Amino acid sequence: MQANQSGNLSEQLAVQATHEESVIVRNPEGELAQSDWIAEEVAVALVYNGISHAVMMLTPQDLADFAMGFSLTEGILTSTKQLRSLELVESELGIEVRMEIATEAFVNLKQRRRQLSGRTGCGICGLESLTSVQPDVAIRDAHPMLSYQLIEKAAAKLKGSQQIQSQCGAVHAAALFDDNAELVSIREDVGRHNALDKLLGAIARNKQEDKLAGFVLVSSRASFEMVSKAAKCGIHTLVAVSAPTKMAITLAKQANMNLIGFVRPQRQVVYVQAVDA
Repeated sequence: MQANQSGNLSEQLAVQATHEESVIVRNPEGELAQSDWIAEEVAVALVYNGISHAVMMLTPQDLADFAMGFSLTEGILTSTKQLRSLELVESELGIEVRMEIATEAFVNLKQRRRQLSGRTGCGICGLESLTSVQPDVAIRDAHPMLSYQLIEKAAAKLKGSQQIQSQCGAVHAAALFDDNAELVSIREDVGRHNALDKLLGAIARNKQEDKLAGFVLVSSRASFEMVSKAAKCGIHTLVAVSAPTKMAITLAKQANMNLIGFVRPQRQVVYVQAVDA
């Protein structure tokens, strides 16, 4: 299955993003047996040119987008053109995303010698040295700070656009909005890093880089790696529903990104405002 094919390859999988489960709901008045929808989580192995590089726990949806986003934000690929083909293969243990990548990208991957076993919240686990933690991000030109009203509008749209979250909870979302707070693209996953990788991969696969004049809104906190991934893909403004970490703030300053957190009704906190050179 070729990487440049349009559509959601994950829709061809037998496993779905949610699962109906029998549960018992308890309250002070007693117990009630009923059915509930639960978010699925499966092991996904990323295989490059026949070599398994990473195993992550993901929501089994938009996996081609995830593979592209992960490959770009981890520096395995520097361009979408370096991905020659992509195939999803299911097994009893999980799903393999088999990719054929360009020779120069594969040489770079082997030099990195990175093997990580990723959990839902895992980010940079598996890096070989402390120096590997510091990402190589370009310093961008300052982008005007978003207005309070624009972010408020986007936050309301995000909440109403999370299909899996509205059905069963337990998942994060990452969304791209244009400079009028109109929703361009949204992806969901049990892991916040995964949701962002899916979104960034979707932007790259669908050739929506022209939409990066907008901003990214995530339903989670803004960790160091969330800022790193966004910066590597040219995002100038990252907005988070929850708080950033200190390292995230430091990196946003280094990259000259706008960073807004704690987006709540009637409240937003600007942690970093990009400055003109």
